[in-house]
Amino acid sequence: MDGNTRILWRPALICSSLFLLTVFVAGCGERPPTLYHVSGSVTFNGKPVPAGSVLFEPDTTKGNTGPAGFAKIKNGRYDTRDGGRGTIGGPHIVRITGLDGIPAEELPEGAPLFPEYTKAIDLPKQNSTQDFDVPATGPAQGGRGGGGTSGV
Repeated sequence: MDGNTRILWRPALICSSLFLLTVFVAGCGERPPTLYHVSGSVTFNGKPVPAGSVLFEPDTTKGNTGPAGFAKIKNGRYDTRDGGRGTIGGPHIVRITGLDGIPAEELPEGAPLFPEYTKAIDLPKQNSTQDFDVPATGPAQGGRGGGGTSGV
């Protein structure tokens, strides 16, 4: 190779090396966690909750970290596949907001049926069904924890 050809190859070699390095470094990033879908029913006082939401927060006090999962309640049913996001599995705090489903000017999904209901639950690392029955009586939940039922 003469001097001119050698000069032309150096920038091409440097650019190619930088491109490959960039692709390699970008490919070594942290993988997003596997998400599992959760679906089920939500009742209050034995009746389906017309509207609301279910939030699945990883329980950091038990070493579980990652993104929260969520789903909307529609006619007593929820499914993270339907406009929500799945969960990472493991220990979670579930927060349920129940609404009467009667739209009003300030409340498009209706008025609250009960204070926010919370429950600690251990979700499997697979798609699952979890049913929740929010009790009609008992201490106000208000984010302080409480009872309830769930099933798989």
